[in-house]
Amino acid sequence: MSRPLEDILFAAPSPRAQAVTRAASVVVAAVLLLLAAGIVFRFHSAGQLDAQFWEFFAWPTTWAFLAKGLLGTLASAAMAAVIALVLGLLLLLGRLARPRLVRWPSIAVIEFLRGTPTLLLIYVCFLVLPLAGIKLSTYWMLTLPIGLSTAAVVAEVYRAGVLAVPRGQSDAARSLGMSEAQVFFFVVFPQALRYIVPALVAQLVIVVKDTTFGYVVTYGELMQNAKVLIANYHALVPVYLVVAALYCLVNYAISRASKRLGRPMH
Repeated sequence: MSRPLEDILFAAPSPRAQAVTRAASVVVAAVLLLLAAGIVFRFHSAGQLDAQFWEFFAWPTTWAFLAKGLLGTLASAAMAAVIALVLGLLLLLGRLARPRLVRWPSIAVIEFLRGTPTLLLIYVCFLVLPLAGIKLSTYWMLTLPIGLSTAAVVAEVYRAGVLAVPRGQSDAARSLGMSEAQVFFFVVFPQALRYIVPALVAQLVIVVKDTTFGYVVTYGELMQNAKVLIANYHALVPVYLVVAALYCLVNYAISRASKRLGRPMH
């Protein structure tokens, strides 16, 4: 007798499936450990792990320089996230609007920003806008394009969350005499946010990563400062390993902070 599809998709795995999963996990972990050991061995053979390439990390000035770059990264990422979240909501409202004069331009803006690489937008701010007499600081040359590019994706994430809210919720709210704006902002959108927290967190992580384009406009973010250290001390691998660890810590902090927002609704 065949099992129902819901049992196959959502039921707890059988003991045999659990054993297979554990065995596969052990094999994958062993392969990853061997790969990591091989990479470390190659770095050691190339001399990149020698003490001379690590000693400058004992200097307070090195960490102060990296901290300055990290603050630049966080400042740009935070403002880009604000732009993306706010503009994304406005684009969502435009896309959901009934008048075509509002809906179609919103769709056009979303599709244009989604289809345009962030790096190209940065070059527009860096090279094209000054020709038109618009001069931005290096901070805005990096932050504004990242915010605009992410806003289009966030608008679609918002829309997916809104469409996931059961229609009965909005119908019930309307039956209580609430206006369309009240239904959206007090009933539909708060529930939609709960559904899309993982996707929003993924976009925030991408925003942090996109700040590495700061080299184009020589903005003092973490990767730009890391390149300065590499140029001065020729410690390519150690610097990149430390910087990668810092990025991982930042993104982990974002994921941890989002868990409260992503708690299941009761």
